[in-house]
Amino acid sequence: MNEILGYGEDAFTFWALKRRLFEILKDLHDQTEPSDCLIFFRPSFGRRGGGGRAGFGEFDAILASSENVYLIESKWDKSLRGKGIALGEGQIRRHEILAWYLRNWDAQRYSNNWAGFENEFQSNFAKVFQDRKLAPAGSRLAKDLEFVLNRLQEHCKRLSCDYRKPRNVLLYFYGNKSRKTKEVVAKDPNFEVVNISYSKYTSGNFVPLDC
Repeated sequence: MNEILGYGEDAFTFWALKRRLFEILKDLHDQTEPSDCLIFFRPSFGRRGGGGRAGFGEFDAILASSENVYLIESKWDKSLRGKGIALGEGQIRRHEILAWYLRNWDAQRYSNNWAGFENEFQSNFAKVFQDRKLAPAGSRLAKDLEFVLNRLQEHCKRLSCDYRKPRNVLLYFYGNKSRKTKEVVAKDPNFEVVNISYSKYTSGNFVPLDC
């Protein structure tokens, strides 16, 4: 039998979403069954950066339950420097931008009509995010966003969860020589930290990914 082993934050995120989802939901006080969840792993929304770019980077995951939508970043203890978990401005802004899209996107009205959405909301987007621009119609970013937004709205409407108010989550993976933390060092500390111990599941800091 083949054995797949993964290393680093991406591997730990995938492992947690496959093997520890029940615990993650429990820590978030979410009573959804794991089988009723929709998960996007490493969804990319273009290259992040200012200067009028439309892209805003890559989430580690997006999790939609029957109660909430969770926008997820991941950190493991090997990557920490100093006290607490540091999140950069680009990571904070990524969450703010996707939350804006979730609040304003209406799949029933705009599906297959991104140009209409762009025309109606580009001035509002530019006012809120002065260093960015709305994803232009016909771009890969607009197509990717439309797919993700449509799937999230479809899932949430079917299960009656509020997709317009996503929660920001940080998965923190720690081992024997580390400890749990609830501290996030960021300008906007509006992140819920879910601590996940990996010690008994790893060998040499590698985690099994075969399912």
